[in-house]
Amino acid sequence: MKKIKQIYEGKAKKLFTTENEDIYIQEFKDDATAFDATKRGTIHGKGVVNNKISTKLFQLLEKEGVPTHFIEMLNDRDMAVKRVEIVPLEVTMRNIVAGGMAKLLGLEEGIILDEPVYEYHYKEDSLHDPLINNSHIKALKLATDEELNTIKELSYKVNDALKEFFSQKNLDLVDFKLEFGRCKGKIILADEISPDTCRLWEKGSKRKMDKDRFRRDLGNIEETYQEVLKIVLD
Repeated sequence: MKKIKQIYEGKAKKLFTTENEDIYIQEFKDDATAFDATKRGTIHGKGVVNNKISTKLFQLLEKEGVPTHFIEMLNDRDMAVKRVEIVPLEVTMRNIVAGGMAKLLGLEEGIILDEPVYEYHYKEDSLHDPLINNSHIKALKLATDEELNTIKELSYKVNDALKEFFSQKNLDLVDFKLEFGRCKGKIILADEISPDTCRLWEKGSKRKMDKDRFRRDLGNIEETYQEVLKIVLD
């Protein structure tokens, strides 16, 4: 399988067409951004780590009945994926108060939530991905009621599976972001699942094992990403 034409470049990935119109190649980059890309940098080896972790977690979720765009890992940085039309929503699932929720509501980080908090953000960089609700989504015609029901059902299924997986690895899944796409009329999970898109804390110590190390200048960024990769693959 070969890359034919680059059709997209985002903050962390590039997307290429292939000889098969239904299959794209997703290339993971080492570029790192935070705070609406006002902070930029490079985390050496991040693309390789995120490709391998995403591969493992997509395979896990497929076994749990979650349809994804994943086809196969082609090499250290490239993943073959199904062609999808991305729904312009980011879903955030929160199990522990941190990050945006702590800032928005004036809460202390680390509060364990009685049940997951489920959020939608409008995927629009120029507007800084604002928090929106179902009424906004309907007004903007971003997704149908049926699609939203499927997205919500799959998001909770992903949360249950990943919380259990990471708990067995001595990690708390604090929160994470998901993106979904339309593939031949069906909603499926897309994008990636990695330390870029998940907050992971070491149980007990609450040591941050994700992109917060870059956001907050905590150091040992590359080493931590490699540590998470080893934990996930063990």
